Amino acid sequence: MELVRQSIYLILMTASTAFIAFLSSIYYFGFGDDPKLVKDSALAVMLLTGLFGAVLSAAASVAHEIRSGTALAVLAKPVGRIQFLLAKYFGVAAALTLLTGVNLLATLLASRMAFDVYGAADKLALGILYGAIVLAYLLGGFSNYFLHRPFVSDAVFSLVATITLAFLLINCFNKEGQWQKFATGIDWRLVPAAILILFALWILAGLAIACSTRFELIPTLAICSGLFLLGLMSDYLFGRLADAGSWWGSALYTIVPNWQLFWLADALENKKSIPWSYVGRSFAYVLGYLGAVLAVALVMFEDRELT
Repeated sequence: MELVRQSIYLILMTASTAFIAFLSSIYYFGFGDDPKLVKDSALAVMLLTGLFGAVLSAAASVAHEIRSGTALAVLAKPVGRIQFLLAKYFGVAAALTLLTGVNLLATLLASRMAFDVYGAADKLALGILYGAIVLAYLLGGFSNYFLHRPFVSDAVFSLVATITLAFLLINCFNKEGQWQKFATGIDWRLVPAAILILFALWILAGLAIACSTRFELIPTLAICSGLFLLGLMSDYLFGRLADAGSWWGSALYTIVPNWQLFWLADALENKKSIPWSYVGRSFAYVLGYLGAVLAVALVMFEDRELT
């Protein structure tokens, strides 16, 4: 709840949802690949939004509490450091899951709204989706003014509800406003791709939690961004050395997270799909990597002076 009450969380959720819808409503002149460009761009927005969300949430939940003294007050109670750190991680992971879920709904709508150079933008769907965003802010303002509730958290949960309702409503009509079979035109192959991106964000959240036990927001963002860029080139930098039998290449290839394992947008070409068995193996990789990262985070946090 603390993370949901952060204004930056509401801004990230609103901006990413609105921008994903915008991506599906412009001309690309992509020689027939316009829908693919829309899907790839929507998944990229989902990943980058989660990167900033993971770092900002981790810094707000750990580094800020250490600096303000809240962590010391909590740990003065019968609460262990491992309990505190794991609770913070699962809170960040839950917030990222909610953010990714809303972005997934917008991405699925974008796959339905995408068009080529001979088509036209789905103005009806775009209007309903943007109207849902405005309605969520109005509901948040209403509850804040009349019920004296926090605006940001109410606006976030209202946005989740209104985007879900907009998704259900839009899928009942075609571009001309006529009734159609539900979810016609939705590319459901994006669901496993989005789940893999969520796995990557969970790892990023673990890395951000580990960094925030020692550093503030800007150093945490810099370190996580560097690991993100390094992990994108992991196959090229370390994978070849590991295949050649280099022990230090194998060690770095294991330590640096390989984000290419989770970015499979190209696997959706030519009506192919991502097998769920691969998603299961990726989840096993996430569990193993998160166990190691959180263990390192606990070691770094164990002797951290909180005063």
